[in-house]
Amino acid sequence: MNNYEQELREQICDIGRNLFNKDFIAANDGNISARLSETEILASPTGVSKGYLKPHMLVKVNLQGEIIEAAEGYRPSTEVKMHLRIYNELPEMNGVVHAHPPYATAFAIKGEPLNKMMMPESVIAMGDIPLAAYGTPSTEEIPDSLIPFLGRKTAVLLESHGALTWGKDVMSAYMNMERLEYTAKLTFITRMINGERELPQNRIDELVALRSFYGM
Repeated sequence: MNNYEQELREQICDIGRNLFNKDFIAANDGNISARLSETEILASPTGVSKGYLKPHMLVKVNLQGEIIEAAEGYRPSTEVKMHLRIYNELPEMNGVVHAHPPYATAFAIKGEPLNKMMMPESVIAMGDIPLAAYGTPSTEEIPDSLIPFLGRKTAVLLESHGALTWGKDVMSAYMNMERLEYTAKLTFITRMINGERELPQNRIDELVALRSFYGM
């Protein structure tokens, strides 16, 4: 194993601990992956708490989901299909995170996208966060539901399920999950104080124009 692979395995484990410690996942929920090469993906295994991941537990699969390398007793989650759809459709994307952050998941259960443009940072970094139609976990229904958003977004709510984010690397994917949950939490809080308020359209347009400046 080369140094790059070892570092990537350790980074995935760090992200798993962050998701766990922030209550973005419970028990064995969620999954994380990163592109190792043009043909190889490192993915978190099924049946393991992401808060207690160890580098050797990660499974190496190809873009068809076939196992290339795995320690005894470990196999990829059946939900890796979501990840593979993104890697196959978007070669420039190199990290994917699936979690159940509570505020965002509440909106996903309600069936409501996070589409109010209320805070400059969110507008610049993410824009609106759409809702992908419900699909049965572990089937191709969820990967299929992502198609309308690939190439346009890096975060979606999964109806009645949770959230999925992706990015140019696995840390970017994780940061997008943090931003998504923060947006959901602020939306909830501002509604509780009857203070939900969007920015004026001309200000939103100014912020959207800044995305290229910030490399978004």
